[in-house]
Amino acid sequence: MTMLPPLDDPVAIARALLMCPSVTPADGGALALVEAIAEALGFAGERPVFTAPDTPDVENLFARRGDSGPHLVFAGHTDVVPPGDVARWRHDPFAGAIDDGHLWGRGAVDMKGGIAAFLAAVGRLVRDGRMPEGRVSLLITGDEEGPSINGTPKLLAWALARGERFDAAVVGEPTNPEAIGDAIKVGRRGSLSGTVTVTGQQGHVAYPDLADNPIPKLVRLVAALGDEPLDTGNDRFPPSNLEFVSLDVGNPAWNVIPRDARGRFNVRFNDIWTPATLEAELRARLTRAAGNAVDWELVVERPTSDSFLTRDPGLIDVLAAAVETVTGRRPTLSTSGGTSDARYIKDHCPVVEFGLVGQTMHKIDERVAVADLELLTRVYEAFLVGWFETAAR
Repeated sequence: MTMLPPLDDPVAIARALLMCPSVTPADGGALALVEAIAEALGFAGERPVFTAPDTPDVENLFARRGDSGPHLVFAGHTDVVPPGDVARWRHDPFAGAIDDGHLWGRGAVDMKGGIAAFLAAVGRLVRDGRMPEGRVSLLITGDEEGPSINGTPKLLAWALARGERFDAAVVGEPTNPEAIGDAIKVGRRGSLSGTVTVTGQQGHVAYPDLADNPIPKLVRLVAALGDEPLDTGNDRFPPSNLEFVSLDVGNPAWNVIPRDARGRFNVRFNDIWTPATLEAELRARLTRAAGNAVDWELVVERPTSDSFLTRDPGLIDVLAAAVETVTGRRPTLSTSGGTSDARYIKDHCPVVEFGLVGQTMHKIDERVAVADLELLTRVYEAFLVGWFETAAR
């Protein structure tokens, strides 16, 4: 068996994980490494594989330490996005290079570094004989950066079917904009994706009277969806935003008016909306803009994800106190940003997110400061002690 990194060293653990080329949906040995470290720390793990038509099979990990008492879950993912042009990286994205005070590699902040910090925090508590009484579980998927079908949703169902029940969860996504301690995510906006298609009549560009060009009509509908803000936000969430990500006609010719034109968009929406009321508003805007002159269709991708907000002082206050004790910063309670697997966990227990600084996630030269890995480990260590003390009261 390959020698494990020191169980109390987040940099060594993160470096070993970065050397696993786990570009989604490939595992690259990452889950086996996490399981081996967890088992050395007293966890018992299983790696279920989930399948679905037209999606890749995905391996996942559930590991638990302890058999009774309050149950805390740490959730995350070992899969990473593709590195892009490797030649443009300062260091090989899967070499685990340490340079200039940073650990470089794909997944350094999103989110192998967070997993490494949590494992090292448990490692230090076990080493020092300070591990609290209770249950700690790892809920780690290989399908967060992919379709997110054979990952956390099915892993949660699998665990619940085996009698697991959770009291609170922390997701180790990179939540901090500038420095460790900036922000705890206590909620997320929802996400809705859709495609607007306008149908015209194909024809020759020299004879426009014999055709019906759908492109100007699509532009009108695009403006109708985006020109007026959906809302101005509230004291809990920032404003909802709609962004078009693609306008396409699939037409390589210069002398052909296309038959169809389509626009793809995504909305990140706050709790002013539900997926149903938001879809109704979008359809109303399209109907008004189209009138009787445009043949259009809106298809909303399923499933959508709703917004959520965690209100659990026993979780939020303890984590905020741990962050402030270690970093000297009082974190902002934030609901900004995109979606994460917390949207699945929220249906089973209170959940928050706290991890590394996210400035380089998904970028060329993704990297994490070595000092940040140490800080995050100390935050998780203080949080584990504080949460179990609070939960036991």
